[in-house]
Amino acid sequence: MTATHVLFVEDDDVIREATTLALERDGFQVTAAPDGLTGLDAFRTKQPDLALLDVMVPGLDGVSLCRRIRDESTVPVIMVSARADAIDVVLGLEAGADDYVTKPFDGAVLVARIRAVLRRFRTASAGDPDDEGGALLAFGDIAIDPEGMEVTRAGERLALTPTEMRLLLEFAQAPGTVLSRDRLLERVWDYEWGGDTRVVDVHVQRLRAKIGQDRIDTVRGFGYKLRA
Repeated sequence: MTATHVLFVEDDDVIREATTLALERDGFQVTAAPDGLTGLDAFRTKQPDLALLDVMVPGLDGVSLCRRIRDESTVPVIMVSARADAIDVVLGLEAGADDYVTKPFDGAVLVARIRAVLRRFRTASAGDPDDEGGALLAFGDIAIDPEGMEVTRAGERLALTPTEMRLLLEFAQAPGTVLSRDRLLERVWDYEWGGDTRVVDVHVQRLRAKIGQDRIDTVRGFGYKLRA
């Protein structure tokens, strides 16, 4: 079985080398880059399975690099920030990242996050094994094919990331039902522990931008629901 290939972009030599060794010990193949431009070139030539990007890197910062990657691919992206700063987190997620971790991070937590993101990506690519049928789901001009993992709006296919697809399916399987942020973190992000609900909020915003702002209602103090 081919090892999962991770692109790691980090300008701190010590962190880059230590994290690379830790990931390799867990069975990952790692391509490490010290700056954003080198990272972009490595992404295009190496075609990794996942990109792990530090926010503050020279040449091309991590957020800009994430946007470049997202323009070309739906490959999973995890942002790394030296601080749990709201601006860093939100900018990274709005750029298309699937998740984020803050430094200093525990190696086991990082590996768990990587594996969770990869599970979402591979499930979406292969079709959702929890889906009980291939019946088309329709909400106004939005049509969802759970078996083919495709979404169209007014007949035009929407480009959703695997995380956005899983989020939409979670809503579509319970239209009109309020889903809490904690439930969405558990079901969509595979978090078995408490997570940052900003991840949910930004992904809901991104999903709204693609399927229509009026499709998903915010229920203040509780969560979100898809309009039936």
